[in-house]
Amino acid sequence: MTSSHLDRLDDLDRGFRRGYLDHAALTAQVEGWADAFPDLVRLRSIGQSLEGRPIWHLTVGPEPDRARPAVWIDGNMHASELAGSSAALAMAEDALRLHLSGGELHGLPPHVCDRVRQVLFHVVPRISPDGAECVLTTGRHVRSAPRDRRANRQHARWISSDIDGDGLALLMRVADPAGEFVASASTPGLLLPRRLEDPPPYYRVYPEGTIENFDGFHVPEPTSHSDNQTDLNRNFPFSWRHEPEQSGAGAFPGSEPESRAIIELAHAHPEIFAWLDCHTFGGVFIRPLGEQPDTRMNQEDLAIFREIGAWSEELTGYPMVSGFEEFIYEPDRPLYGDLSEFAFHQRGAIAYVVELWDLFHQLGMVRPKRFVDLYTTMTREDLERLGRWDRDHNRGRGFRPWRACHHPQLGEVEVGGMDPRFGLWNPPEDRLGEVCAAQSAAFLRVAAMAPAISVAAVAREVRGDVTRVAVAVDNTGYLSTYILASARGLEHNEPLTVDARAVGGAELVDPSSARRTIGHLEGWGRGLFGPSAELHGGRSRGNQSRAVVSYALRGRGALELRVGSCRVGWIEHRVEL
Repeated sequence: MTSSHLDRLDDLDRGFRRGYLDHAALTAQVEGWADAFPDLVRLRSIGQSLEGRPIWHLTVGPEPDRARPAVWIDGNMHASELAGSSAALAMAEDALRLHLSGGELHGLPPHVCDRVRQVLFHVVPRISPDGAECVLTTGRHVRSAPRDRRANRQHARWISSDIDGDGLALLMRVADPAGEFVASASTPGLLLPRRLEDPPPYYRVYPEGTIENFDGFHVPEPTSHSDNQTDLNRNFPFSWRHEPEQSGAGAFPGSEPESRAIIELAHAHPEIFAWLDCHTFGGVFIRPLGEQPDTRMNQEDLAIFREIGAWSEELTGYPMVSGFEEFIYEPDRPLYGDLSEFAFHQRGAIAYVVELWDLFHQLGMVRPKRFVDLYTTMTREDLERLGRWDRDHNRGRGFRPWRACHHPQLGEVEVGGMDPRFGLWNPPEDRLGEVCAAQSAAFLRVAAMAPAISVAAVAREVRGDVTRVAVAVDNTGYLSTYILASARGLEHNEPLTVDARAVGGAELVDPSSARRTIGHLEGWGRGLFGPSAELHGGRSRGNQSRAVVSYALRGRGALELRVGSCRVGWIEHRVEL
């Protein structure tokens, strides 16, 4: 490729590293890449949202139909978590840039860049296009998609809508002597938890909108799923639990078109070995296990995650934590139906979540024993710091002054308050580029861990018209051909086979030797602080990354070999006789 290709790539930039794209702009971005670089980018829709928007899926790499080790990146499964789309697009663009430039990127040495180029990238930048569009245009709180197909809708519940006519659906406050909140003296729009010594006025806080089935007296408690049924990240088949055991679970696993499209695509590509699920916010990586402590985790798997976590924290500043030990909101009550758990347990991938944007770090908050407690233990002082940070570093967009408004059901209210879309849930636009770059630098290294199968003839013996050829199959990659130790038993994690064919006048002396099963091959990686990390254990485990098979052929011609499995793809090799 030439510099003109890189110039063309730059010209196609729609600004996703500097801002948040609506559906039309995101579509123009991915279509632009696919049109400009058809040999490297394939674009297709893997499904359609209920509002008719395509769910775009990119593959980046030459020969996209050739099965080989692959990685997956997705974003924006939760409607408000827009930075996930930008990060996913940035990683797709960086993979494309590696192919176009032939050079280095993000400090990766040349041989690592070469390794990444051998890996196919699957990228779904926006799993929930309807939800993202709704959040961008209305500010309405939507967990995943703005729809509700439940039959039980006779109870009183909140329906988000624009009451004051400003085009946004944010918050309402209502003066009430029993209210739980008071106004901040320093940040207009910021409400603080009420203390005993606080003088009035006091406020109750509700979503901007109306109450369906209102009896005129009883105001229902707002919930995140009042008017939008399903959290897509609770709708995947691994360890799924129905309502009410798991809020937002959906009618059944894969009940939503977005989650079902992901499930079907994942099953069609067993060669996906690493999976990054981009969310916001927090500044943390969340790894398996999500339903059990680390003492129940395969220790070889854990060592691999430790190593990924170590370099990822060095590059991004984000720690990697156990989903069960540091990221469940109630003790011993896991989150069910999670996408990364599906990818880890049922697809055997190195799967984990990143919560982009380290807002807590920006506020100087100290990480507690359980990372998740940062979300629920913000003090009034922390909230006041948030208000000052928003004023000084986010143009004051996070908290909007309250405006008086007449509500058709509640009477006099005030509308405004927190608008967490830009700066709180997602980084300010001027910080988005650095967030994307750091995540790409970390994940490209994960892509470089791929198994790497090669074939070479290592010995040849000729006796009369019979030639015996010994062929070595090697895995020179970090990961084994089964990827994770815990995944070896999965049905799609088949062992390597070698299919041989004599051509050009040669024939196999023993036709039954044409197909050989050679099993799995180990990689060279051991993870960090794994079972073989003892001081006295600095030894190799033999050459378990190599298998040797031999064939006897009669006559002149060649031996053609096809080696691989559905897990790592296939390579071909020819030995001339």
